[in-house]
Amino acid sequence: MPSDISPRAEIDPRAKIGNNCKIFPFVYIEGDVEIGDNCIIFPFTSILNGARVGNNNKIHQGSVIAALPQDFEFMGEKSECVIGDNNIIRENVVINRATHNGGKTVIGNNNFLMEGVHISHDTKVGNDCVFGYGTKIAGDCVIDDFAIFSTSVIENAGTRVGKGAMVQAGTTFSKDVPPYIIAGGSPVKYHGINGTILGMHGVSEKTQKHITNAYRLIFHGQTSVFDAINQVKEQVPDSVEIQNLVNFISETQRGIITKI
Repeated sequence: MPSDISPRAEIDPRAKIGNNCKIFPFVYIEGDVEIGDNCIIFPFTSILNGARVGNNNKIHQGSVIAALPQDFEFMGEKSECVIGDNNIIRENVVINRATHNGGKTVIGNNNFLMEGVHISHDTKVGNDCVFGYGTKIAGDCVIDDFAIFSTSVIENAGTRVGKGAMVQAGTTFSKDVPPYIIAGGSPVKYHGINGTILGMHGVSEKTQKHITNAYRLIFHGQTSVFDAINQVKEQVPDSVEIQNLVNFISETQRGIITKI
């Protein structure tokens, strides 16, 4: 089915727009843009050069997709902002494209970005994540699947958030948040495992106890994080989840959040 495009939308004729899209009045779309099928673009949205938008996305009023990166290193290079499928992007969300030539800011599939969220240049977001009102993600961050950010979270540049982690409202952090945990406070600290998300994804109570024991060694132990990881490998029964948290922490460049 052809797309329903308002004559009051301003769309560069070079832009590629898929089938069965609904584009409301006062939408602005530049030429180097690709939009898939079945998307809804609400009024006063701007989709700028470098945007690559998949299928079944809803982008609400006042949002800016592929905004120029807010990075002093940016010199006008050609880069992209890639958005997957089935995302809901609410009002006044800003997503920057990448800084350097050929770089990409990436938003995966099935994510929900609430009002006022900002995702900065070169950040990579997985699938099925939730970003609460006014949350700000700085540049070069990596966020794994099923992560949840509550209201007004600030993630500083170059940090990572692991799979299934939750960051509580009002938290600012500058170190990595490991998978499957709840983190929050000032300074940000570990507040237990995210049992709700683990249960929703079929992780057994037995494995959840193993994850809890692993993080007890990491966050409550009197050893270094390096030694704690070796203890986890020796003492905690193996599983996909244990391997994931061990690998995540072993690969950290900025360190993980504060011990209790």
